[in-house]
Amino acid sequence: MPQIAQIAETYSSQIFWLLLTFGFVFFVIGLGMVPKVQGTADARDAKITGDLDAAKAAFARADDAEADYRVRDAESRVAAQAVMARAKADAAKASEAKLAAADAEVASKIAAAEARIQAASNAALAEIETVAAEAARDMVARISGVDASEDAARNAVKAALAHG
Repeated sequence: MPQIAQIAETYSSQIFWLLLTFGFVFFVIGLGMVPKVQGTADARDAKITGDLDAAKAAFARADDAEADYRVRDAESRVAAQAVMARAKADAAKASEAKLAAADAEVASKIAAAEARIQAASNAALAEIETVAAEAARDMVARISGVDASEDAARNAVKAALAHG
């Protein structure tokens, strides 16, 4: 069979061209295109790494800003509480002063009212004594027919009021 005898010659020629084609493709793609693709991948990795580093730095700055904010917030709260305490103390002092003035005014009004009441009570008591003394003189005069002196009637009424 002549076809079988040609196999070695045909295959060797085909294997040669196959190796030559694969070698050419290897050198063109391997040496020409792969470095460009690898460079693009490296650039992308560098960009991602840079972006991650920038994000970490931004997070660190944000954490620092938050810590500063919390410190300023705490200081502001302390200052506000101090202002409120000072305002409360000032208001309490003002209230105490007003209350003391009002108490003094009320005490003076009460003292004046008590003096007026005492004067009115004394005047009423004197009036009652006078009326009672006149009534006693009139009763003694009607009952016994004796005209009693005004001083005696007044003394009798005072003695009766003192016991009564």
